[in-house]
Amino acid sequence: MTRYILSRAAQALLVLWGAFTLSFVLLQVMPGDAVLIKFQDPELGLSPQQISDIRASYGADESAFVQYAHVLGRTLAGQLGYSIETGVPVSRMLHAAYPTTLRLAVVSFGGAIMLAASFATAALLAPLRPLRAALRLVPGLASGIPVFWLEIVAIQLVSFHWKLVPVVGVSGWAAAVLPGLALAIPISAPLTQVFLSAAERVMAQPFIDVLRARGASPLRILYAHVLPNALPPTLTISGLVFGEILAGAVVTETVFGLDGLGQLAQQAVANQDVAVLQAIILISVAGFVVINFTVDALHPLIDPRIRRTQAGGAA
Repeated sequence: MTRYILSRAAQALLVLWGAFTLSFVLLQVMPGDAVLIKFQDPELGLSPQQISDIRASYGADESAFVQYAHVLGRTLAGQLGYSIETGVPVSRMLHAAYPTTLRLAVVSFGGAIMLAASFATAALLAPLRPLRAALRLVPGLASGIPVFWLEIVAIQLVSFHWKLVPVVGVSGWAAAVLPGLALAIPISAPLTQVFLSAAERVMAQPFIDVLRARGASPLRILYAHVLPNALPPTLTISGLVFGEILAGAVVTETVFGLDGLGQLAQQAVANQDVAVLQAIILISVAGFVVINFTVDALHPLIDPRIRRTQAGGAA
């Protein structure tokens, strides 16, 4: 078990370093110069020498390799630099923005799990075959719905028309309820599809017929025997789904006017604020890596086959 965890931790660190390096290269080849865009405005009245000094203070006049070494060392020391656009430490900007995105991620991920569990249970236990077949089509339809359209409809119907969940004048967790649940609908689709596929394979096994012959109820068979066997692949895809939450945060925070990491990333792209973009990419990848590392760590606990494989390898 320890060897398995250390192996996954090493892979996670490698992914973080690779993401940092790739993002640095892509941001370096991005056209334009953020320092010149901001400070070369004639209305500022800065001389060429002053602009050159500003570029030197940001390290923009150094070679790409020197900049990479400097940024990597600074990041490892916990220093994310300063925003070119605002002059504010990037860490302060992230500290102000990340709680909004974190609340959105928690609500949407929790909502996606509940939706997936509800649809999967209904699709497996519905009394009529046509109804079960129809319910199996719902996840595929949900995955094709554009997120921005779904969120606009949610605002119009749930908030303005039905007045169930307010989106104006709210903050904290209350502000994350409607956008989180709207984002959860397309995110729940792959979870449901993977669980249904795995559950159907399990239910086709002979021991399920034996359980039915002994009089076990469909609900008991599902939760006591099908769920433990169908959970590992669903747990794996749940870690990958977290990436969709981070990607959807940009659209969701824009539609609902939330000041989170997605909105901050959009502003940083518009202003070519490289330090802010680098930090947001690193934090997003770190969150994705942590979630998937947690999923990998849980696999041996829920899948005895992995424990047996590890024990055999250790022997």
